[in-house]
Amino acid sequence: MASKKPGRVVREYNDEALAINARHVHFDWSGVPLEYIPGEAYATHFWNVMHLVLPEGERAMADVFSQALPYIDDERLKEEVIGFVGQEATHAASHEGFRNYLRAHGVDVGVVLRRIEFAVEKIFGDHGITGPARKAWLSERLGVYAAAEHFTAVIGEWLLDNEAFDRAGIDPTMLDLLRWHGAEELEHRNVAFDAYQYVDGGYARRARTALIACSGLALLWFSTASHLYRNDATVQRRRPWPFEYIRAAHHGLVPGVSFLFSQMYFYLRPGFHPSTMGDISKAVRYLAVSPAAQAAHA
Repeated sequence: MASKKPGRVVREYNDEALAINARHVHFDWSGVPLEYIPGEAYATHFWNVMHLVLPEGERAMADVFSQALPYIDDERLKEEVIGFVGQEATHAASHEGFRNYLRAHGVDVGVVLRRIEFAVEKIFGDHGITGPARKAWLSERLGVYAAAEHFTAVIGEWLLDNEAFDRAGIDPTMLDLLRWHGAEELEHRNVAFDAYQYVDGGYARRARTALIACSGLALLWFSTASHLYRNDATVQRRRPWPFEYIRAAHHGLVPGVSFLFSQMYFYLRPGFHPSTMGDISKAVRYLAVSPAAQAAHA
């Protein structure tokens, strides 16, 4: 069911009625190996990108959606956006904890941090824009982050479904971080999209910002992973990173390129809504047994 607002359709919340709340989790990194996927240096660095890139990115996203709140009259959506902002802030802090662990063990993260800070501040920052242009720029950033959230949600479901990690013997603390984060991304998968639709809702902007988000994320993710892999002095037999990526994808340790392109196709369909993707009960089930999530309630 939908109700009309001037110039757009606003979704009513009839199907997924989850309350979105931040869980104040804590992860103890002491003793976690730097190569937490045993024997898989590139796959480890692929997921290390989360720890290096997401803290700034998710804080910037939380700030943008906080700025959108005055434009949202729907109390249910406003409540969800507030919960979403809280979860994103917790994600940022959790990944930053392992980033600090990497830095303390001699991993040079300076180049990567300068890249992401440039992206979120120089490219997607406020820029002091005022007047009507301020809302247009806010809508543009909401569109970019809504598309990015679609990818994090589907990758979150991928992490919950992934059995290759268990077979590979990934460190259990890191596995819980990845799956807890993935579960919360799946849990709040509708919120960023619904907020964008409410504040703007234009398909042309949605398609354009999706292409910006997809290409930007891919460039940042693969360049960061290859940088970390190239500068890892512990790698004994270094092969070109594209070969390592294909091998890791073949073994189910990272998502394949076809997975990423298919998700862009789904997102660009005019009638798309995140609620049509995947099974949100997977998130609920994992959050019920996640060691970190359960400890947060103790």
